[in-house]
Amino acid sequence: MKRQRIAILGATGSIGRSTLDVIDRHPDRFEVVALTAHSHVEELASLAIRFGASYAAISDNRQSPKLRARLKAAGAATQVLSGADSLVQAATLPEVDTVMAAIVGGAGLASTLAAAKAGKKILLANKEALVMAGAVFMDAVSASGSVLLPIDSEHNAVFQCLPSSASLTIRGKGVRRILLTGSGGPFRTIPRSELCEVTPDQACAHPNWVMGRKISVDSATMMNKGLEIIEAHWLFGAPPEAIEVVVHPQSVIHSMVEYVDGSVVAQLGNPDMRTPIAQALAYPDRIDAGVSPLDLFSVSKLTFERPDPIRFPALSLAQSALGTGGSAPALLNAANEIAVDAFLQGRLTFLDITRVIEKTLDAIPSRPVATLEDVFEADRLGRQYASRCLTELTTGAK
Repeated sequence: MKRQRIAILGATGSIGRSTLDVIDRHPDRFEVVALTAHSHVEELASLAIRFGASYAAISDNRQSPKLRARLKAAGAATQVLSGADSLVQAATLPEVDTVMAAIVGGAGLASTLAAAKAGKKILLANKEALVMAGAVFMDAVSASGSVLLPIDSEHNAVFQCLPSSASLTIRGKGVRRILLTGSGGPFRTIPRSELCEVTPDQACAHPNWVMGRKISVDSATMMNKGLEIIEAHWLFGAPPEAIEVVVHPQSVIHSMVEYVDGSVVAQLGNPDMRTPIAQALAYPDRIDAGVSPLDLFSVSKLTFERPDPIRFPALSLAQSALGTGGSAPALLNAANEIAVDAFLQGRLTFLDITRVIEKTLDAIPSRPVATLEDVFEADRLGRQYASRCLTELTTGAK
């Protein structure tokens, strides 16, 4: 069997580490060609040495001398790529078959789009690529013949619940609704009036999943579900009204597909990202992911709730941005990234996260998006206005 040659964008993050764990279990199937990180030199160097990567890319150019020295001292033959363009270089290497796109936020858009244009098999964990540039990204996938497989547990579950097909689209498959499940995060039962004093550590204490801090805050606000609605629209060609969020506290059912004949097909499993990673890496085969079997007797019961729009206004903001279209989803994402970062730094209250996003969407008109430059301009405007909102909220200015 020819080994699949892989580049992991965001190798030192939680998805990157989980991907390497799965790969490590199947050295006969997978070969690590390139690993990337933003600034975590020691971890990137250690992973490159351990997995024999041909390339290690560090986007923070100031860290490249240290990375080169570390690799040279270990006698590694790994070539160092550095700077802003290094991620695109890693994603488009001729030696690479498959790209794990696991960089969080808008920072991963250019490299993920480059992989699509280069016709790579893309394992998409970077939902922002579709949130910000849905039409542009999907057009690139279609034009190049790139294979696109979702890694987000919800979208991967939907993919597993669809009939076997080379196409992700639900058109012609008798699908009535896509049901995206979400745990409700750490504040599911806490009244909104009590959320103004919550800390970043409390917001990052997810009850079921182990995730990075930004994604954990998105889960606490349920903005992650809002972004996933937009992602599902582009991935599966689903109209907004055919995508529904279901709060499922146990995080055992990862999503469901309802068909016109009344059938509802669900994908179940323990909450561990190695399951969707292994499914996509080996597709259409199945391989061991190192995940414990689901014990239904221990789970005992599965419960479902409608999301509370008062506690979680982020959902309606995302749905509104999707309905508006154009640059609105990119503005939404930009404002969210700015607000979440400020919250994690202690500069903004938890409830002010969605206030910043709403102010940004209200202030900046949506514009048509036809190119990557259009996306980046919307991102710039969104970040600029959201930063101004931070100043107003923290100083009391009007």
